[in-house]
Amino acid sequence: MSPGWIGSSPWWDKPDPTGETSTGERGLRFTCTMCGHCCTGPTGYVLFNDEEGDAMARALGILRPEFDERFTHDTPAGRSLIERRTGFGYDCVFLDREKVPGKAVCGLYEHRPAQCRTWPFWTENLRSPRHWKAAARTCPGMDTGTLHSPETIRLTVERDTGARRA
Repeated sequence: MSPGWIGSSPWWDKPDPTGETSTGERGLRFTCTMCGHCCTGPTGYVLFNDEEGDAMARALGILRPEFDERFTHDTPAGRSLIERRTGFGYDCVFLDREKVPGKAVCGLYEHRPAQCRTWPFWTENLRSPRHWKAAARTCPGMDTGTLHSPETIRLTVERDTGARRA
């Protein structure tokens, strides 16, 4: 699926794209608040490629077959991390809500898949300001904190799209 802005300037490359500021800045703001909302919710897929699976297994100090057996399952879209039913929804198996009180942290943060690393700059969130605002309703880090340039966003989308195809 190719982004709708190829060959044109995307909405987030216009001055003040969200209407939340009057600075004329280009790009989008995001800083992770460790709320865990992007790692929980309705059941879904947390997809990863072989290289990412190998890295996660190494980080856990186990061999890849054991990693696949304990922490993943097959889906129609490919191999996915498993989820656990919690009071918040279906949490990623590596989401830890106890290590840091009041926060939800990834137990494999440095080795998390591209799908996780590229949030919230996913093609589906960037289709329009309406799509971005819909995602921001559940993600308190969107429209706050660090300003990400249009070029950084483009590169992140390319990374995410490439990882999902791998």
